[in-house]
Amino acid sequence: MAFFSNFSGDFAPLFHLLDDYDVHQAYRPRPRTTPVRSFTPRFDVYELNNNYHLNGELPGVNQASLDIEFTDPHTLVIKGHVERKYSDSTSNTNEQAEVPNDASSVKPLQPTVEDEGEEASDAASAQSSKQVALQEQTKPHYKYWITERPVGEFHRAFTFPTRVDQDTVKATLKDGILSVIVPKEPAPTLKKIRVE
Repeated sequence: MAFFSNFSGDFAPLFHLLDDYDVHQAYRPRPRTTPVRSFTPRFDVYELNNNYHLNGELPGVNQASLDIEFTDPHTLVIKGHVERKYSDSTSNTNEQAEVPNDASSVKPLQPTVEDEGEEASDAASAQSSKQVALQEQTKPHYKYWITERPVGEFHRAFTFPTRVDQDTVKATLKDGILSVIVPKEPAPTLKKIRVE
């Protein structure tokens, strides 16, 4: 005696339909747009009597790609981007020395009446193909084994509980650490007006 009657037989068409949908989704072409990578930098924020201190880790950021601005009297926004740049320490000077210069390798054309147009176009196409091949040889091709460094766009917003003095904010970027000192605005004092 079976605990379940022919369970798979009743729902087999439904399962086949779901499988067909899954296969269709897997083979559907997707656009080749590169997503914008983003990350959130880590900050330490602490408060003293007269100001707030923000210290954030921003390795690889240069000052030109960093923006710090106030969006309202209480909110400071830090945003920017980090690019991955490598310089190839081993130059391809040996390969470049073996490849002849394109201008010197092209033989001068012999003047003939009937074949002049074909030879000129053949020489031009050969010259352009050599230039493309030379550019591909000199362009470095990297094979990344691990990419752990944050790259891309970043954005952080900090909202302060009290009003801050936006005109005297100081920011420094040294050794990959962004330090921002945000002075508090002095508490307004009551000024009594004497009636005469």
